[in-house]
Amino acid sequence: MTNEDPSGAKPQVDEASGLWTYPAVLVGLIGAGIQASRTPSLHECEGARQGLRYIYKLIDLEVLGLDARSLPEILTAAERFSFAGVNITHPCKQAVIPLLDELSPDAAALSAVNTVVLKDGRRVGHNTDWWGFTESFRRELSDARCDCVVQFGAGGAGAAVAHALLTLGAGEVIVIDIDEDRAQNLAAALCDRFGQGRASSSSSPADALAGANGMVNTTPLGMAKYPGMAVPADLLRRDLWVADIVYFPLETELLRQARARGCRTMFGGGMAVFQAVGAFRLFTGLEPDADRMLRHFSQM
Repeated sequence: MTNEDPSGAKPQVDEASGLWTYPAVLVGLIGAGIQASRTPSLHECEGARQGLRYIYKLIDLEVLGLDARSLPEILTAAERFSFAGVNITHPCKQAVIPLLDELSPDAAALSAVNTVVLKDGRRVGHNTDWWGFTESFRRELSDARCDCVVQFGAGGAGAAVAHALLTLGAGEVIVIDIDEDRAQNLAAALCDRFGQGRASSSSSPADALAGANGMVNTTPLGMAKYPGMAVPADLLRRDLWVADIVYFPLETELLRQARARGCRTMFGGGMAVFQAVGAFRLFTGLEPDADRMLRHFSQM
């Protein structure tokens, strides 16, 4: 009988009992209004299947009566309690950057972090959001035309999704945000990375969508906490594919309206799962089973 777990997790001997145990992994999610998040269950279930004692805690700024200004204290506390790392979500994906020692190339390019690895006294920021969207799109909309895609939202998640769209081969991404300067800055950064003409900004959803093949919502609109739609329903048309990164609820008002008009749609669950796949890999050094995590998500 071997004490080596097939997943690669390394057992240890407990000095007090003499029994073999598997290492504990403590991680968390920092964000506001995250009580409905399915990420803890995704990580903990996969951790258990990998032979880990895996604990995933929600650090909800809203519940704690805090905001992004508390990030320095929270990260220090996470280090003191031996967290392997933390995921980062709205509204902290960009606010956390000045508090880190290093950024991965993706996180640096996107100026947005959704995963922080805490190891050897250092804080290293990563971005698995863009890869999560890419993998979900490849599975669900791989044959969709992407000559022109309109994206609503230019925040941290928006930066990741726009990067993913252009990596996937979109001809142009038009960014729309309630903060027009932020939309313009994101478009300029995308052009610097992918070439002039690959991205632009607009203040008119109707004009932008008129010549588009698809649209993506990367704003919080559609979440249980932020009901509504980023685009008027009458702008949706049958030949437009529609993606939403919101996954709670799974069918947002945007996706419901899009389906009613015959649009192909992509829900936010795939991105949620694949960004978790990437984060799990970074936290543990083990390779998660993406298909198993997708199945678990679908049963939640």
